[in-house]
Amino acid sequence: MNSRISPRYWLVAMLMALVILTLFAANLGPVKLSFYTLLTRSGEEGSWHIWLNIRLPRVLLATLIGAALAVSGAIMQGLFRNPLADPGLLGISTGAALCVALAILLPLPLTGVLKLYGHTLAAFGGSIAVCCLLYALSKTGHGNLTRLLLTGIALNALAGAAIGVISYISDDQQLRQFSLWSMGSLGQAQWSTLIIAASLILPAIAIGLRLSRLLNILQLGDEEAHYLGVNVESVKLGLLMLSALLIGTAVAMSGIIGFIGLVIPHLIRLQLGSDHRWLLPGSVLGGACLLLLADTLARTLASPAEIPVGLITSLLGGPYFLWLILRQRERPRA
Repeated sequence: MNSRISPRYWLVAMLMALVILTLFAANLGPVKLSFYTLLTRSGEEGSWHIWLNIRLPRVLLATLIGAALAVSGAIMQGLFRNPLADPGLLGISTGAALCVALAILLPLPLTGVLKLYGHTLAAFGGSIAVCCLLYALSKTGHGNLTRLLLTGIALNALAGAAIGVISYISDDQQLRQFSLWSMGSLGQAQWSTLIIAASLILPAIAIGLRLSRLLNILQLGDEEAHYLGVNVESVKLGLLMLSALLIGTAVAMSGIIGFIGLVIPHLIRLQLGSDHRWLLPGSVLGGACLLLLADTLARTLASPAEIPVGLITSLLGGPYFLWLILRQRERPRA
């Protein structure tokens, strides 16, 4: 008898955990809030303002960014057919951050809606450029993991050096923005940034979920997928665009937050299997939970000071990545 828990139950459990974590995270911080005070509005007006305009946008943005990073990681791992593919390790996040840094240093004269989405468009340009480069290398190198990781290391080093040069020639205000981007932070969350993020992330995730069946077929190989009637190049290009959009939006809103795109899809795959019809929804919920938990710790561990959330995720993800590398090396060859 199969004792494996149904994926539906796992998804329901993760959704319940996300709801509970969201409720508690919105009330934790330097200023303690209670559910009774918020529901009855019996406390000071300042408490309601803190909850509505500071805590709630940040909590919701954390769930969106976490979901975006985890789904992009799951898509990249499926696209390259390698569980170690990660937007941060492959240089995609750093490429997006470099273009955001350029947009801060040399702002374009944008107006209206384009001005609101300026940094996001810049980050998307950087992420899609790196995605296309990695995809071209994966085709010529037959998906070789070592080549992809070395390319990611080189791209991270080059983009990091360029960001360092930009920081050196920037003024104090720009330098502060660059610092937040380099370590990852959700401290700038507002309703306006939340709306911008939601308008891009939610449709991209919805499209990714619809493509989950095609992503399963791609795991069989390009030739087999072609014989099954899949337009392989179009599907891969669409998945690359989705990943770049998710990563670019996340970087534009919160900076570089690493390892969520690596850790969450791998953990979800261990529980729900490799079927992307379950893996992608699980990554949405798992990524939202992890980043929300990390951001809550960042806000409360050193209160009233704040730890960059990127440091928290790196402390969690770094050892896990080392374990994955060692596990890959110890796996016996056929």
